[in-house]
Amino acid sequence: MTEVITHISEMQKITSKFKRQGKTIGFVPTMGALHDGHLTMMKQSIAEQDITIISVFVNPLQFGPNEDFDAYPRQIEQDVAMVKDIGVDYVFYPTTEEMYPGAIDVNVTVGRLASVLEGEKRPGHFDGVVTVVNKLFNIVQPDVAYFGKKDAQQLAIVEKMVDDFNHNILIRGVDIVREADGLAKSSRNVYLTDQERKEAPHLYQSLKLAERLYQNGERNSDTIIAEINKYLTHNTSGHIEEVAVYSYPELIEQQNISGNIFISLAVKFSQARLIDNVIIGDNKDD
Repeated sequence: MTEVITHISEMQKITSKFKRQGKTIGFVPTMGALHDGHLTMMKQSIAEQDITIISVFVNPLQFGPNEDFDAYPRQIEQDVAMVKDIGVDYVFYPTTEEMYPGAIDVNVTVGRLASVLEGEKRPGHFDGVVTVVNKLFNIVQPDVAYFGKKDAQQLAIVEKMVDDFNHNILIRGVDIVREADGLAKSSRNVYLTDQERKEAPHLYQSLKLAERLYQNGERNSDTIIAEINKYLTHNTSGHIEEVAVYSYPELIEQQNISGNIFISLAVKFSQARLIDNVIIGDNKDD
């Protein structure tokens, strides 16, 4: 039976009890509007841990002044029904006032890893992410936390935060879950028009093209980026905001590719900004 918990103190009591009993806790932090990508992470936690806790919290700290905090989809009843069906034990669903009862006087700031890619486009975003993730880790006390590889920069930053702050938590990256036509599942896909939805799978196809170029021996980033741009321009009406090749998880821009690389892109359609990526390379951990 899935229980919904809204108070920090109650959630801490519950997790402390399971810790004393020696049970392992898996945790999936979310902002709600759940889809199969989220559910895949939860199912993995259910299979691997004794107790699975998810959070549903739309975190205001990671939204910029011109971003979609107020418009972000909120559907808690539907979300709870979905996770009940797969056997999640607890949904932690705090209010903003519960999480941030007053001004935050001590801030967690991400350094170089947040100065590129999404972090460069959204100043302060990853500071908000690590602040709320730190709070959630302290509240839930998980043994393992599950994050999607779709937000690969976020995954790299959370892994570094866990290392830097000595959290005794294993971070597990979960592969991107895609629609049958290849589009990465995302809460923002609902904002696509019918025509844009037909075009959106080409984001993944452009990354598959890049992967084929790499497999055929191409190691020049500029060449790969140019081919992705050409493909997207021809096959979508969206505005290409970025195509980039970085080392992973170090997130250092690459000119001549070696080792693991992260090829990422961002395309802005009329009402939805979509991101996607592939991680490939000689040392990729399959």
